[in-house]
Amino acid sequence: MSFHTVEPCEPRLNRSELAVPGSQPVLFAKAAKSAADVIFLDLEDAVAPDDKPQARRNVIEAIGDIDWGNKTLSVRINGLDTHYMYRDVVDLLEQCSDRLDLIMIPKVGTAADIYALDMLCTQIETAKGRKKRVGFELIIETALGMQNIGAIAGASKRNESLHFGVADYAASTRARTTSIGGANPDYAILTEPDAAGVRDIHWGDMWHYALARMVVAARANGLRPIDGPFGNFSDGDGFTAAARRAAALGCEGKWAIHPSQVALANEAMSPSEIEVGRARRILAAMDEAAKGGRGAVSLDGKLIDYASIRQAEVLVRKAEQIGAA
Repeated sequence: MSFHTVEPCEPRLNRSELAVPGSQPVLFAKAAKSAADVIFLDLEDAVAPDDKPQARRNVIEAIGDIDWGNKTLSVRINGLDTHYMYRDVVDLLEQCSDRLDLIMIPKVGTAADIYALDMLCTQIETAKGRKKRVGFELIIETALGMQNIGAIAGASKRNESLHFGVADYAASTRARTTSIGGANPDYAILTEPDAAGVRDIHWGDMWHYALARMVVAARANGLRPIDGPFGNFSDGDGFTAAARRAAALGCEGKWAIHPSQVALANEAMSPSEIEVGRARRILAAMDEAAKGGRGAVSLDGKLIDYASIRQAEVLVRKAEQIGAA
């Protein structure tokens, strides 16, 4: 490993992250009783401009009044380019209880954006004597943010996770799509004709690069990479496929914009019993190999070595984290 040590953020179970509009308090208690690992109360896109002041009051009241159980609780503030943002942060940290865990920051473009929010939060927390330091969730949803993603990820000790905001990212990059996180038939490969002149079409994942780049930036800075929304909440199979692709790349969780997506995200982002069982067998086999002075051993006809230990430990720790939740 490099001499540079990557410091991990606070560990949180983050398989599913349920979005709840701050303007609809009738949904708050239902969200609190859901199976979501994380809930974010939204003051940004899901709230109309005229409703934002009342939504902010709804959220502040609900943070202290509702029993959120052991869920991680976050609030998505408005963007730094709006006149709503400063009041979101000031009112939240001056008025809400210490039950708030995270602030979600949309459309992060530069490391300076995070520096500014860190400074503001630190001043308020110090002035008000808040007992718990709030963490940051950062949404990467513009070309500027993706360009600066490495610096953004390392911009503050408050940072905990990077999220891929696919819809605004598509608009920012002028991608030719109107879906939110879905497949695109134009992003496909046409094979060469076979002997009969038949050609196959293989669809690709047009978001692969952006998501993979976000995962690298997150992991290099000890943060959780989280995949964002899948707009067609009536397509459970499509959601599951997207979540499994994200998990394969290293994401820990996925947004749920509808309650029906929570269970799907939890399942897709949890290692299977078969995977965990094999991981435990790898650790046991390598333990026996180490006792015999060997650094590698064969298991089920496959070579495993010290790198296999690190892979297996990731799965076992995740299973233990889920079991303890």
